[in-house]
Amino acid sequence: MVLSLRKWLSRILFVVIFTLLLLIVTGSYRFLIDAIAPVHPYRTPKGDALKVFQSDPAAVEKGSLADRLRWFYWYGE
Repeated sequence: MVLSLRKWLSRILFVVIFTLLLLIVTGSYRFLIDAIAPVHPYRTPKGDALKVFQSDPAAVEKGSLADRLRWFYWYGE
């Protein structure tokens, strides 16, 4: 069995170049996603802004029939 050093070096070089290009492409993809992505909607508001939400969705089920129907049409539940 003959092992060709030139063939093994070319294979190793291919793997190294492929890995480097893969890292460059994935890094640039992550950078592009961070640049294009919208602002995180659940972050803490800044300044005088207040984030208002209903923390207990089960409380809606205790409401009147009209409230439950409105909830159904609004959220589809």
